[in-house]
Amino acid sequence: MFLRTMQGASAQKITWNQHIAPIIHTNCTPCHKKADAAPFELVTYEDVAKRAAFIKQVTQSRYMPPWKADTHYASFANERRLTDEEIRMIAEWADTKMPKGKDVAKQEPVRYQEGTHYSRQPDTILQMSRPFHLKADNKERFIVYKIPFELPADMNVEAIEFVSSNRKVIHHANYEIDAVPDLDIYAGQEYINLTEEDRGKYLQYVPFRQRMIYYGGWIPGATCESYPKNIGWVMPKRGVILLTLHYAPVGKEEDNISGIQLFFTKTPVKREIRAVSFGSGGVGEKDIDPFFYIPADAVKTFRLKVTVPEDQSIMYVWPHMHYIGKKFKAFGVTPVGDTVKMVSVTDWDFKWQEVYWYPKLLKLPKGTVIHIEAIYDNTAANPANPSSPPRLIYSSGDMKSTDEMLTLVMLYLNYEKGDETIPLKNENILK
Repeated sequence: MFLRTMQGASAQKITWNQHIAPIIHTNCTPCHKKADAAPFELVTYEDVAKRAAFIKQVTQSRYMPPWKADTHYASFANERRLTDEEIRMIAEWADTKMPKGKDVAKQEPVRYQEGTHYSRQPDTILQMSRPFHLKADNKERFIVYKIPFELPADMNVEAIEFVSSNRKVIHHANYEIDAVPDLDIYAGQEYINLTEEDRGKYLQYVPFRQRMIYYGGWIPGATCESYPKNIGWVMPKRGVILLTLHYAPVGKEEDNISGIQLFFTKTPVKREIRAVSFGSGGVGEKDIDPFFYIPADAVKTFRLKVTVPEDQSIMYVWPHMHYIGKKFKAFGVTPVGDTVKMVSVTDWDFKWQEVYWYPKLLKLPKGTVIHIEAIYDNTAANPANPSSPPRLIYSSGDMKSTDEMLTLVMLYLNYEKGDETIPLKNENILK
């Protein structure tokens, strides 16, 4: 049967309109469009045809589209992995002079909203008050921005999206939203440069963090974050956003303004989303076994176990390591001994981190033990090692990529009966 299917596909002429455009628009265009993270656009026939040989090469090697999670271990709603048949069609199209073909009847056009991946414009944008200037010195930087806000009232959130004037200079972003009803939210520095300033200056932000409402992030390839009906969270009327940007090294001067944009709904939020971070800088940091440091010329495995305090429904997981990470796995073992596979990354790449959304809410029963396992290669044989010769690497708490982290961020709800049937893929997110 498989042979007949392949022969049938090979017998027809592979064209842009009928075969290639749907593959590109689904898997490549979300990053490769104007003002997004990729260095060039892949939207039109002309965009793709002039790079056909290159696209053939990077898809056959599976370097593109980037997707590091083991698809045999767990499935995710936001997978960008091409099938063998899709890769074959791209190669054949590139080898046969990229025929455009006839327009496909009733083919849905590629839809975009300027400045967003969501189906409508945001209700509010909260961002840095002025651009941050990046020097052309090829140094990475970690900057924490304090963005105060005051809204007319508390707002029900149905979607949130990271926004930036220059995504190409950002490796990843994290943001937390804190309700601050009675402090001067405009006091103190607008931002703190954790790479170049005394880290003690961050203490001025600690009083704002007494009531964290939400925590999220962005990596290249991510779109916006939206939720099923009646699920979401409430944006407080008054507070601060603490936005941490990891700026990639740049060889020419660049400017950037970043923030978040929010989409509100009048429908009350009946179930509020929660976020938790396990490991470095979070829950269980002191329980990582063995003590978290990696000597020079060593390959080491670390483990962390965390017990789930109540029935939970998981929306996504976000593993995080730095350069010398090699493998990352997370799974749960329920009180009756069942294994819940959460995520496995067998070939870690610091450049391609991901937020992994489950196709449907994933239940973790109360008492489930979450196991997190991570392997690090601090040897000269690791081409990603930032130190030559290798040096002792540990977690110093200042987020330098040349140090290390073992972290799993998890977005979840308190479990309700039937959660396992609720899909998380949202059609309001435009490709």
